[in-house]
Amino acid sequence: MTLRIYDTGTRSQREFVPLRKGHASIYLCGATPQAQPHIGHLRSGVAFDVLRRWLLATGYDVAFVRNVTDIDDKILTKAAEHGRPWWEWVSTYEREFTAAYDALGVLPPSVEPRATGHITQMVTYMQRLIDNGYAYVSDGSVYFDVVAWTRAEGSDYGSLSGNRVEEMEQGETDHTGKRNQLDFALWKAAKPGEPSWPTPWGEGRPGWHLECSAMATWYLGDSFDIHAGGLDLQFPHHENEIAQAHAAGDDFAAYWMHNHWVTMAGEKMSKSLGNVLAVPELLKIVRPVELRYYLGSAHYRSVLEYSQPALEEAAAGYRRIEDFLHRAVDVVGDVEVGAWTDAFAEAMDDDLAVPRALAEIHNTVRAGNSALADKNTEEIRRLAETVRAMTGVLGVDPLAPQWADAGASDDGSTHHALDVLVRAELERRTVARAEKDWDAADSVRDRLNEAGVDVTDTPDGPQWSIK
Repeated sequence: MTLRIYDTGTRSQREFVPLRKGHASIYLCGATPQAQPHIGHLRSGVAFDVLRRWLLATGYDVAFVRNVTDIDDKILTKAAEHGRPWWEWVSTYEREFTAAYDALGVLPPSVEPRATGHITQMVTYMQRLIDNGYAYVSDGSVYFDVVAWTRAEGSDYGSLSGNRVEEMEQGETDHTGKRNQLDFALWKAAKPGEPSWPTPWGEGRPGWHLECSAMATWYLGDSFDIHAGGLDLQFPHHENEIAQAHAAGDDFAAYWMHNHWVTMAGEKMSKSLGNVLAVPELLKIVRPVELRYYLGSAHYRSVLEYSQPALEEAAAGYRRIEDFLHRAVDVVGDVEVGAWTDAFAEAMDDDLAVPRALAEIHNTVRAGNSALADKNTEEIRRLAETVRAMTGVLGVDPLAPQWADAGASDDGSTHHALDVLVRAELERRTVARAEKDWDAADSVRDRLNEAGVDVTDTPDGPQWSIK
């Protein structure tokens, strides 16, 4: 099988055929650092990190560009409200986003361009649009002429989002100088107290949509494979990126991928709703690898409804995988990364069906636990190597250095010591049950539960895991 991805542009699942054999080029709309990152932001980072890891694992060379929008109305507003320079404000939160990505094991991008570092490319892009008749200058601002573009041969404006042109609202409050309210700003004329850069049409700062079109094509070329981002960016941002690029004469992205939202009580997580869960706060509840496991556990195109019980349940699921691998290391020593199963590969090739991939991982873990009970060292090693291969693709391999260093020690000594203590307790419970001393047996189980140890009775005897 080959990778098939759901392309938002065609609303269909398509086989991934890269523009250049063996090479995948991806542009991901990254952060606008105006406040602490929340898990709604990080879901996108994790989802497309999984895409990147699967492409790398299957032999692709991947160019992965993730931008930073470091100049924006919201950034300027927040900085002004707090009496801080805009550049200091954005730099502070950019570092927090980087720390959150790193904490959750998101691979660093091939390049992380910032909007303010690409003004020259934006000026060139605007000039191309003006020359082609799809942009105009008004009082120092530059606007994209949506009406002119919709009348052009081959125009596909609205096709990505499915919106009717006459019903569109760009979300821009300042309509001064526009020929039509449908038009959107490529360049905003300078205002007192705001940062600005020189252009042939006057001082000002870039519009949001222009930034990404200019940066994507500068690094990946006028044609590249995949443009990715959150579902909320579909309109107006991505729709306008396509319009700019096609009007300038670029083919732009061959595939469009969008991850769905994280919600709370059915509402999209956002600052305006006041239901933000910052990453540092959640890392007080679970470990970083457990938070990553949770954010990646649902299909990327499905809504992820946040609740603390759901987060804790996901963390417990991860710990069952971790427990098996640590027990395997105790028995067979070092475990290398092996080969994934066919079922795992089929799931990943089916538009990154991570829930099915996780089910295959847990099936393999159950088989591994049976092999441990049977003391079948050859099978223990094989299954542990398989689990490492599959969890590695998802970025949650418990024996990978980042997670091993943060959890049990590399040699498994901490887990081994705990295993000895827990199994001594379970032996007392087994003896008590054999003597029909049910109170003593229940007391052992209750004591272990209070310590966060979950006991499961199986035909092969009691098995334990950390809750």
